Amino acid sequence: MTHVVTENCINCKHTDCVEVCPVDCFHEGPNFLVIDPVECIDCTLCVDECPVDAIYSDGEVPDDQMHYLALNAELAPQWPVISAKIPALPDAAAWDGRPDKLPFLIR
Repeated sequence: MTHVVTENCINCKHTDCVEVCPVDCFHEGPNFLVIDPVECIDCTLCVDECPVDAIYSDGEVPDDQMHYLALNAELAPQWPVISAKIPALPDAAAWDGRPDKLPFLIR
């Protein structure tokens, strides 16, 4: 099993989750975080730390977010590891909960 970062992280990119990850499996893109499914040990620590509820275990990802499993696996090898908390994006509060954010993902 692994954990997956889903749509609500786009344009928010809170990094509370990366501080608690014991294996540094988070990778940082311009406006989104992903979890490397190979490195994730399924510890669940990141789930409660995400202030926008964007992280799920792969067995609990909502049906309309299932494509984020493949997206996390695709982008993790391309983006650098992030292991320390940084400020969220400036408009994070305005983006929290907005639907259909995938077109705004910057690769």
